[in-house]
Amino acid sequence: MNYPVIAEHILTTVQGTWWSRRRRREDVPPLPPGAAYVFRVGGNYRTFPEGMVFDPAHPDVLDASSVSLVDTRARLVEVERTLPSMSEADNFTVRAAFTCQVTDPTVIARQGIIDVTVPLRAYLMGDADLPRTSAGHRVEEVNAVRIEVSHRMTAYSAIVPPRVAGMSVEFVSAEVHASDDLRDWEQKLRDERRSWELQRGQRDFETEDARRIAELLSQGSDHVDAFGIARQEIDVTQAAARIHRITDQDSARRHTAETSDRAHAQARETAEAQMRRDMLLTLLRQMGGSEYVDYHQVLDQVLRETGSQATPGIASAADSARMVEPGKARSARAGAGRAGARDAQGGFVADEDDLVD
Repeated sequence: MNYPVIAEHILTTVQGTWWSRRRRREDVPPLPPGAAYVFRVGGNYRTFPEGMVFDPAHPDVLDASSVSLVDTRARLVEVERTLPSMSEADNFTVRAAFTCQVTDPTVIARQGIIDVTVPLRAYLMGDADLPRTSAGHRVEEVNAVRIEVSHRMTAYSAIVPPRVAGMSVEFVSAEVHASDDLRDWEQKLRDERRSWELQRGQRDFETEDARRIAELLSQGSDHVDAFGIARQEIDVTQAAARIHRITDQDSARRHTAETSDRAHAQARETAEAQMRRDMLLTLLRQMGGSEYVDYHQVLDQVLRETGSQATPGIASAADSARMVEPGKARSARAGAGRAGARDAQGGFVADEDDLVD
């Protein structure tokens, strides 16, 4: 660090000429802003008057053997010192900041202070009790160490202020940093944590969007179309045409479903009627082999149950059996010669076999 002395140059001896006795120095380097010339004349150091236009024929300039360019502006200078921790493998780094400004360029040039961090680092190393503030802490406890070091440096600079001849120096602050390995580790953890939080936030946003879309879809296609039209993502004409097409398709599906339901109901009724007819036919056939059955009464009951409409199967079954009137049966049969005779008055027969001619 080239501060406060920016540069130093050796100057040659200036000789006069026979045609002019006035001498001029041409090898003086240009002066940067905020700096001052300090010439060495013999054994003395002389600062070129501040605010005066540089004169290459000035006696101090002509007689100087060297020149120093001294920066006179205030600067913030930082110096570092390593402090131990509880672990021998890890250390803390103290970075102390000082404000410095040249008050006497002549003294600075005489001492040749090219790097002001050298005396400031020596001042920082002069505090023998500073390592005790960090020796009892683990490297992860950097915040606690930072507080104790700051208090220690404030007290130390008040009791033993930093001094550099020809400059005003003041202690500003002290920062404590962990080792590079720990810093890299913490940075890696921080980056991983941020990445995880970013992913979790993205998943939350996706979940919320999915929920909103599900709610939107559950309200029907009309609401979805209205939402798309509001966001200018769906054309009104296209939405109306699609709604009309969907309505026609729904009507056609409903008509098909109703027709199918009616056909199914009709087929079921027909099957039930056929089943009833079959049951009645079976019943009639079974009663045909029984004695003393009033077929007219049974037929009337069947017709009432079937809606008073004769069924072809039932009518044929009824015609196939002879219907007789109820009456009083004769007590005894005649003889073998009268087996085929019928009683025309009573209307009764003794046995169904007499019905056969």
